[in-house]
Amino acid sequence: MAKSPELEHPTKASGWAARDPSGVLSPFKFSRRVTGEKDVRFMVLYCGICHSDLHNIKNEWGFSTYPQVPGHEIVGIVTEVGSKVGKFKVGDKVGVGCMVGACHSCDNCANDLENYCPKMILTYGATYYDGTITYGGYSDVMVAKERYIVRFPDNLPLDAGAPLLCVGITVYSPLQHFGFTKPGMHIGVVGLGGLGHVAVKFAKAFGVKVTDQHFP
Repeated sequence: MAKSPELEHPTKASGWAARDPSGVLSPFKFSRRVTGEKDVRFMVLYCGICHSDLHNIKNEWGFSTYPQVPGHEIVGIVTEVGSKVGKFKVGDKVGVGCMVGACHSCDNCANDLENYCPKMILTYGATYYDGTITYGGYSDVMVAKERYIVRFPDNLPLDAGAPLLCVGITVYSPLQHFGFTKPGMHIGVVGLGGLGHVAVKFAKAFGVKVTDQHFP
């Protein structure tokens, strides 16, 4: 018989979860795994609200599981690191984005493109290596492999920086990939919503002229 979310792992955790497609969130008790040798545990201080969170808690894409703790723009302060973690230490400002695992054996993983891995494990609502369901950042504590942790510079406020873990990389990556980063270039951005306004900020920082087409 499957264990309840609160008893699956040794460390107690709490968060906000959707229980059904109504989209209503309510307090939820669950558990996180012990800190493994390659894990980083951190206290969650902020978590951005991505529109995909809204889609997922309402099962608008048709593959949601419940109970679901959303959130994949997760930032906080490291409280424990595993014995084989070399890049982070207690007290560091860190974050976790949209994924927490992959196969690590395919060509995509070998080229640091885990987001294209057919066995990518999403930060919430997915099945982890141990068979348990992943829970996201609308919670008080997070544990993830060092490979999926990113460091935040001391001069970047965590609350303002959290959206960079999804919205930010979503627009930064194509700007870099297609070479739209050279001063004097002129690019167009369609829409000035969550992604659009961050794309404009990045482009401006690159010295690129931007024309935005916004549909009210």
